[in-house]
Parts: sequence; C-alpha cells; structure tokens
Amino acid sequence: MERWNPTVEVSAREQRLLKLAGKSRKLFVFLRQHRHELFDEKFQGELEAMYRQTGQGQSPRPPAMMCMALLLQGYLQTSDAEAVRLSTTDRCWQMVLGTLDESEGEPAFSQGGLQQFRDRLIASEMDRRLLERTVELAQRTQGFDPKKTPKSLRVGVDSRPLEGAGRVEDTINLLGHAGRKIAECAASALGTDVEEVCQQADVPLLMASSIKAGLDIDWTEPDAKEDALNRLCRQLDRLTAWVAKHTAKCTDAPLTRYIEALKQVRTQDLEARPEGGVQIRRGVAANRRISIEDPDMRHGRKSKSKLFNGYKQHVGTDLDSELVVACAITPANRPEGEATEQLQEDMARQELFPDELLVDRAYINSHLAGDVQASGGRVVCRAWGGTSPKPGLFGKRDFNVNVRDFIITCPAGQVAHFEPGTVVHFSAEVCGPCALRSLYTQAEPDRGRSVTMRNDERLQKKLRSRVRTSAGRAELRERVGVEHCLAHLANRQGPKARYLGTRRNLFDLRRLSTVQNLEVIARRMHDQALTP
Repeated sequence: MERWNPTVEVSAREQRLLKLAGKSRKLFVFLRQHRHELFDEKFQGELEAMYRQTGQGQSPRPPAMMCMALLLQGYLQTSDAEAVRLSTTDRCWQMVLGTLDESEGEPAFSQGGLQQFRDRLIASEMDRRLLERTVELAQRTQGFDPKKTPKSLRVGVDSRPLEGAGRVEDTINLLGHAGRKIAECAASALGTDVEEVCQQADVPLLMASSIKAGLDIDWTEPDAKEDALNRLCRQLDRLTAWVAKHTAKCTDAPLTRYIEALKQVRTQDLEARPEGGVQIRRGVAANRRISIEDPDMRHGRKSKSKLFNGYKQHVGTDLDSELVVACAITPANRPEGEATEQLQEDMARQELFPDELLVDRAYINSHLAGDVQASGGRVVCRAWGGTSPKPGLFGKRDFNVNVRDFIITCPAGQVAHFEPGTVVHFSAEVCGPCALRSLYTQAEPDRGRSVTMRNDERLQKKLRSRVRTSAGRAELRERVGVEHCLAHLANRQGPKARYLGTRRNLFDLRRLSTVQNLEVIARRMHDQALTP
C-alpha cells in the first residue's frame, strides 16, 4: 500500500501560501508544519491495518492523506463534493495534502473514495484513535510541559442539544413515508417503477403528491381523520402483502429496514379501536420513533421550555490542558448519565482517570461520578434543590440534615427520622400551632410541611455546604472550560447534525473535537514561541 510521505521542508512557494493562510486559516499553517508528527510512521501503520482487516480491494489513496482530507473537511464544514473540488482548485488544500506540485486539474481523491474511507474509519473505530493522537501530540510539545501542568487530572463533562438531520413527522406522514420507501425499494428490486408497484398493489395514496393531499379530508373533523387513518392502513396492508409475495427472495437491506420501520410506527402510534380498525394511541409510547430516515432520533428536552429533536453531544475536557479527551452521542430522550460509560471507556484507553470531576447536576448520579468518589476523588457540582419553591419560605438548606443518624430537624426544632429516597412529612398537628408556620408552608391548615430526601443525600449535603463558601463557588465556575469547548464546537458545526444515526454523528463529534484539539495545540505552541 502506498504510504503518505509529504516533504517536511517548506518550499518558497509554500512559504508564500503559509503567509496568506495565517491570516484566516491558521490551522492550515499548523497542519502543514506538523503533519509528519501527527501522521508518523506508527500511526500510518495503524491506518493501513484497517485495510488488512477488511480486505483491500483496489489500491487506495494513502490512508493518512485521506484522513487529513477528513480533517480539512471538518475544519471548513464542506460537503464531500466540495472537498473533492477544493483538493483540485484550492492551493492551501493541495499544500496540506502534499499535492501542490502534482498535475493541474486532477483531484486528490474521489467523492466515493472519501465516503468509503470514512465508513472504513468508523467501522474500525479509528476516529477515536485520531482524537487520541492529538492528546499524544500535545504531550510532546513544550506548550504542555508536564512540569508546568497540575499532576492531578481535572475533567469537565457537559452536553449540548443537536438537532437531527432526519425529518420529524406526525403519525400519518410517518406511515406514508415508510410506505413510499417500501414501494421504491420493491420497484428497484423488481426492475420496475414506483407507479407500477402502487398500481399492482392497489395503493393509490402513495402516488399522490403527499399522503395528506391524497387523503383529501377536512383535518378538523375527528371522525374524518380516523377514517383516513384506517384507509391508509388498509392500503399499507395490501402493499406489504404484495411486496412479501413478489420479493420473497429479496434480501435487500433497505427494503427490510423500511418494512421494520413501518411495523415499529404502527406498534408505537396506533391501537385497536372497539368498533374495529385502528386509532391514534392515547399518550406517547416510550422511546417513540420520530423519523423514518433516522431511526435513532428522539424527542428531547434541554430545559422545561426548550424542546428539540435529535441527539445530545457529550464531551469530557481536561480543564487544565483544554483538550477534549472523550466524546459520546446519545438520543435526545436519554438521561445524561448514560453517556458517561462511553466517556469512561475513551479515557481508560488513554490511561486517564479523573482526580476531580466537574459536572452538571444531570451527571451527578452517573457511574463516572460514583467511581470518582469511590477512588477518593472529588466531584464538583451544584446540589439539587435546597431552595424554597416559593419566595419567602424556608428551603431544604434551612433544615439541619444529619446523614449519619438519618435525622432531619426543622428550623423550629421539630425532629423527624428519614430514609434516603423518601419524603419526610411533618404532621399538621406539629406544624399547625408553630409560630414559624407562615415561613414553612402556605398549605391548608390540615396539612404540614414535606421535605424530599434523595438517595445520595450525604453527597447533596456536602455539595450544599460547599456552595455557601467563596472557595466552593469559585470551584463551580471552573466548569466554564467545558462549556467554552462546547460553544466552539457548536460555532463550527451549527445546531444541526451532519449525518443520520448515532454512530456517524459520533464520528463527526470526534472529528470536530480533533480539530478543536489541534487548534488548542497550535495556539499553545504559538504562545510558547512568543515567551522569552
């Protein structure tokens, strides 16, 4: 296999390009000067191993050069087609890829070749290895001198919402979308057109410009909507029966995928009605699918008022070096704590384990937070609750909580025992005659005050006491480093996902984090060069 061996020495022509690129594309300068360190002989061997494991086929372009092209694509957020064009027409791209002196008009790679390389990189988990390479490169530079950096590892973890690339649809459109895709795949497998399949299967609704246009009803009428739904389902039943009969020997993956998608939507969104037929399910099914093209997208909630559809991006950042050391992607409806297993795996591969973990409250009950505490490390986080839901009333922080003896004492001196994970009720007989009742509750006279005790009450008490000190509040502000990192990633990528599916979006997050790390290294090295 051809290995990428670009020159280390910078030519006079490249010097002029570097001077121009340094004004607006500083990463191009860094990559040209340090590409031989990032893609050294050992790492190039790892990239070549992807082909030995899966079968090489035709002779590929040097894997290291293709990997560099993916980094440039992520840096500028270009499409595959645009990346091919830039490799032909942009001299800065050619300089970094080492093709500046090659024949004019010839692209460095093809669009299909770039896509195949990306798929191979994902299949072999080398996108994670690429992120690890940036950490290794940083450790060899003067800007990250271990003598000048803390010996303990402080990791900040946070997430941001990512709108999915798939189209979000209601039940009618989900059913119609899946039906159309089944008809298209069946037509492709049988060598005919979609109209012929719809006519043979007696599914006229799928030939309309849209499903709702084909149904042509007054959507404000509940009965009309239900009749339309049943008419669509009957036609989809005829379609699936016809496809099963005429494509029995077809093992086409897209056809199978869309048939399963149709079954999933019907199961989650529909229920039988007493008089026969189906109706829209009352309530929302757990883990409801919201897109036909992207099966992993889900409804999510960043806050009480902010809803989104898609995924959550999670990053773990070394707060002292500012490098991203771990990445994870989860569907939008999954709790943040589920991402920490993947983050831990990424860090473990680099033999990293946090001595101090700075997290949002959504991660406080995760395995990562528990492991850090069990190993003697510190978790820095805001406590849950503690303040009163209504101004002027006592909050939980005003009660004295004895986590050793499981006793809670109200400001008036009344004592109650509690079990972690339960609600403590101070009876109306005790609270009623209390002179401080108006400061406890605004409930009816026959009701007392309730206080919720968490399963991790011991930790919550420690966090509440810490935030009351100036030093504790200063510690909480240290997490701003990971928030800035997410802001940089969001500024480059934008609010919407580039790809469909969890795994491809994880690749994109790792690529963006790799670019982010390279920019941090470049800045540190530049600052170091200016230091006398």
